[in-house]
Amino acid sequence: MRLLICPDKFAGTLSAPEVAAAVAEGWLSAAPEDEVVSRPLADGGPGFVDVLAAALPGRVVPVETVDPLGRPAAGSVLVVGDTAYVESAQACGLHLVDPAERDVRRATSYGLGVLVTHAVENGARGVVVGLGGSATNDGGAGMLAALGAPPVDDSGYALPYGGAALVTVAGLGGTPRLREVELVAATDVDSPLTGLHGASNVYGPQKGATREDIMLLDGALERWAGVLEKLPTCPPGVAGLPGAGAAGGLGAAILALGGRCESGIALVNRLIGLDAALDAADLVITGEGSFDFQSLRGKVVAGVAGAARDRGLPCVVVAGRVSAGRREAAAAGVTESWSLTDHFGSVDEAMARPAEGLRALGARLATQWSR
Repeated sequence: MRLLICPDKFAGTLSAPEVAAAVAEGWLSAAPEDEVVSRPLADGGPGFVDVLAAALPGRVVPVETVDPLGRPAAGSVLVVGDTAYVESAQACGLHLVDPAERDVRRATSYGLGVLVTHAVENGARGVVVGLGGSATNDGGAGMLAALGAPPVDDSGYALPYGGAALVTVAGLGGTPRLREVELVAATDVDSPLTGLHGASNVYGPQKGATREDIMLLDGALERWAGVLEKLPTCPPGVAGLPGAGAAGGLGAAILALGGRCESGIALVNRLIGLDAALDAADLVITGEGSFDFQSLRGKVVAGVAGAARDRGLPCVVVAGRVSAGRREAAAAGVTESWSLTDHFGSVDEAMARPAEGLRALGARLATQWSR
C-alpha cells in the first residue's frame, strides 16, 4: 500500500516532521512492506521554515534576533537560490511569551525585521515571510523600524515599540531598506487590518487583549494604515485588504512595502510537491494538535482532506484532541479521525507522550487499512 503522511505540527509538543516520523514508524512496525512517503506541512505559522528546510535543497542560516518583548531569541533564514524564507513566529510567536507576561499593547515585530534585514543584506532577491501564531498587534511597525523606517510622532521622535504607541504615529522616520527585494506573505488568514473582523478584534483576545485594549489597538492600527498609505508602494485602502490583518497586522506592512499575500498552505504544497505525492497515494494521513471547527476553515487539515476527496482518496486525521463535528469533517473530505486524548484517556498524558501515542495510532491504522 502507498501511504502519504502530511501533517501539520502539534503545537506545544511536536513539529510537523516529528509527527510524520512517529506515525510512519508506527505504521511500518505493523506493515513493513508498505511504501510510506512523508510530506510534513505548514500554513505559514510555527514550523514554516522547518517544513521547507526538510524538503528543499537550501541551507538554514542561524540568525540572532529578539522576541516580542525585545529579549534575545534564536531565529533562522532558509536560503534556496536567491530566495529566502523566514518565519514570523520565530521572532513574534505567542509561544515565546509566557501567559503571565503577555502584553499585546507593547509586543513588537522588530525581531521579524531583523530576519528580513539579514536576508536582504545577504543578497536575497525575494523574501517569503510565513505569517501566523504571533503575539504582536503592531501592524508591522516594529518590522519597519528594523528595516530603517521607525514610526515617529508629530515632533519626529521615534515611538516606543508596540501597537498601543501607534495612537500618536504621524509618519515614518526613514525609508525602508529593501534593495528592491520582492516580499511575499505566506498566510491563510484573510482578515483585514481593522474593524470588527480585523486583527485586534479577532486575534487580540488570544494574545491577552482586554476589551479596552482591543478598542485602543484597533484605533491605533487605523491611524497606522494612514501612515502606511503614504508609502509609494502601498495599495489604496490597505487596511481593508484580505490578509492585511494576518499576524497582528504584519500582512498590512508587507502589502504596503509592495509585497503580496499568498496562501501559505498552497505555497508549501507547491514547493514540496504535494500534488504529485497525492496522485501516487492510496491513503492519506494528516493531522494537527487540535482538530476543531477552525481546522475546516483553510487550515492544513482542510486543504489536505479536500485534495484527497477530489482524488477519491480516503483521508484519516490524527490529532491531540478532536472536537470537529463528524458531519462537517466528512463534508470536508475526512474519512475518520483519531485523537491522542482518547487513546490515552487523559489530556495530560496526550501532551506528555505524543510521539508514543502517534506511533501506537500509526500501528493501529496500519492493521485497519493496510492490504
